[in-house]
Amino acid sequence: MTAPVSRRMVDVSGSEALWLLEGAAQGRLVYVQRESAVIRPAVHLLQYGRLVVRAPAQATALCDRTALTYQADDIRVAGGIGWTVTATGPAEVITDADEAAHYRRTLPGWVHGPHDTLVRIHPQTVTGFRITREEA
Repeated sequence: MTAPVSRRMVDVSGSEALWLLEGAAQGRLVYVQRESAVIRPAVHLLQYGRLVVRAPAQATALCDRTALTYQADDIRVAGGIGWTVTATGPAEVITDADEAAHYRRTLPGWVHGPHDTLVRIHPQTVTGFRITREEA
């Protein structure tokens, strides 16, 4: 007879959360627009403690934000394990042409045109947890 499996969430430290985030390639950019949460698929890289994100969002929707949130995860439903990380902090749209060209070569975009924005988030709050299995 197979023993039941229970799952639990285990908090991870900020440094482990950043390590997990660095190893992921995709996530979601989250912001509020007209009093509603907006969630966009995104790709990212962690460089010099800053999170560079490329997302299908209009720059005008992001440029006046005091802070943005980015979330990434790797959850394996079949195995019942995984992790999730959320980073929040001040952000700015990358407008320098040379820097933007570099990141457009480095990060594959979801779309091209006015809904293709590069943003740099300075994470001030980084939280995360692992989902683990416990044999009963």
